[in-house]
Amino acid sequence: MNHYSIFELFNIGIGPSSSHTVGPMRAAYKFLNHLRQSPKLHQIDRILCLCYGSLAATGQGHGTDTAIIMGLLGELPEVVDPHQIPNRLAALSRDEILNITPEKSIHFIPSRDVDLTHFNALPLHPNGMHFMALNAQENPLEEMVIYSTGGGFISTEEELLHPKQSPSTPYPYLYSSADELVQMAKDNRVSISDIVLANESVIQPESQVRKQLNHIWDVMQQCMRNGLNAQGLLPGPLQIPRRARSMRKNLLIRGEAQLRDPLSILDWVNLYAIAVNEENAAGGRIVTAPTNGASGIIPAVLTYATKFCTSPYPDPVERFLLTAGGIAILYKKNASISGADVGCQGEVGVACSMAAAALTEYLGGTPEQIENAAEIGIEHNLGLTCDPVGGLVQIPCIERNAIASVKALNAARIALRGSGQHFVHLDKAISTMLDTGRDMQSKYKETAQGGLAVNVVNC
Repeated sequence: MNHYSIFELFNIGIGPSSSHTVGPMRAAYKFLNHLRQSPKLHQIDRILCLCYGSLAATGQGHGTDTAIIMGLLGELPEVVDPHQIPNRLAALSRDEILNITPEKSIHFIPSRDVDLTHFNALPLHPNGMHFMALNAQENPLEEMVIYSTGGGFISTEEELLHPKQSPSTPYPYLYSSADELVQMAKDNRVSISDIVLANESVIQPESQVRKQLNHIWDVMQQCMRNGLNAQGLLPGPLQIPRRARSMRKNLLIRGEAQLRDPLSILDWVNLYAIAVNEENAAGGRIVTAPTNGASGIIPAVLTYATKFCTSPYPDPVERFLLTAGGIAILYKKNASISGADVGCQGEVGVACSMAAAALTEYLGGTPEQIENAAEIGIEHNLGLTCDPVGGLVQIPCIERNAIASVKALNAARIALRGSGQHFVHLDKAISTMLDTGRDMQSKYKETAQGGLAVNVVNC
């Protein structure tokens, strides 16, 4: 049984999209490394990348072309400096020289060699890329088809057609369903976060797991601070002004007057999510949770928890992230976290479910209540479409994260007021989400060909 690490779901990259930016950069880097080891390296005269399906339809707005170019320049999303990307692109456009190795350079024209015109999807996933290295006669020397499957994950065509079983790891708690996860927690009288921590501690020492969790949280908080302090317009033709800084100023000015409104805390939750997602839309440093398009929900809800709630645990932040990651693994195993595959229910819906479960754990909920909260979080996002206006991760994506963050709070509150017994179980909701996504027309799945993307005039 394949098992994911939560650090595959929480990984550090750049905006605006995990499937359209982070994944393609990793794919291009993978192809570059393949070429560096090729016996035909000296014959290569040109590198070409054809993007298909959703990557073609919304690639320009999502920065797919930029990501592929940066990957071919030897950069990875977790280490690339977002501030240096414009200068690197400008230099490449000026010189039109791409260095495969220090000894091997080719002529490279970005607008020609990254092709975003193939709107029909390749067979195995809506996010497909066909990389080719050609000789001087334009004959292929090396080829690789790579799919960006959501959340920054990539797989070659060969890997999807003939998946290899992961090496057997002696996980103490190997689960493939929510029911199994809850039953294990009950039988062993441990929390959901204890189970996830025990599994992660097989891969690396527990101290390192905790250190990595705190690093993830530090990056999330820095992203939020960056979003709260930034001014100006978001990139792209929509010319959307950044709001987080002025929103925060307005909330601080109102001060004690807010206390008369019992829902005023929600203003802050909205602010936290918007700050993160504006930073993502601007191409800043981000943590996929489980994707970039839904990256504001986990940090917004966790910030709410640390500022306004009390936990019975001495390590509540780590438990929050462990639980969120454990729930995300269920979606990755049994459904999808790709908006191009199942719509935004697979991104914002999954993040809402993760955050609801994690907040319930943070507040001391039982395994049954945690599963209930996760189910509520996804059930009321079923059918959510991915219809970005202009192909940009801005409208409705930024506000959608704020709405889902508040929805996660409510899901946790409903679950905590109950016994954990409920009619629809999380496994059924996950299965339903996948079925709904498969039935959804492609124009509502990150192609910018339906919904708000066509009904809002882009002037």
